[in-house]
Amino acid sequence: MVICNFSTASGSISKETTKTMKNIIELNETTFEPEVLQAAGPVLVDFFAPWCGPCKMLAPLLERLAEEFASRIKFAKLNVDDAPELAGQYDITGVPTLILFRGGKAVDQRVGIASPNVLKQWLERAANETVAT
Repeated sequence: MVICNFSTASGSISKETTKTMKNIIELNETTFEPEVLQAAGPVLVDFFAPWCGPCKMLAPLLERLAEEFASRIKFAKLNVDDAPELAGQYDITGVPTLILFRGGKAVDQRVGIASPNVLKQWLERAANETVAT
């Protein structure tokens, strides 16, 4: 598994401007609740850091999956350096961490980079599940 640990100093890998992805919403501490916790359907949140090499490697795959699942799962990303309180609330200790939310609750997560097939199967299951009432 490839992850960036928070014990690494921020900026230890050269910082780059985060590219806006057309199918992925960029979150902050203000938009997290309405976009994720109050969402009608499932939401996948990519907790990332701009200095994290594995996060940069995962980004193009998430963009492709966001396009493929656009009508079934909302995709979003949250820079943990800009939202440390949310990162702490969800016990993010390494990035990338993907958390799947449904009905305002975190229901599943993956840490590090998984293969494209594994992520796609995980998302297929998530897209087909219904919220337990």
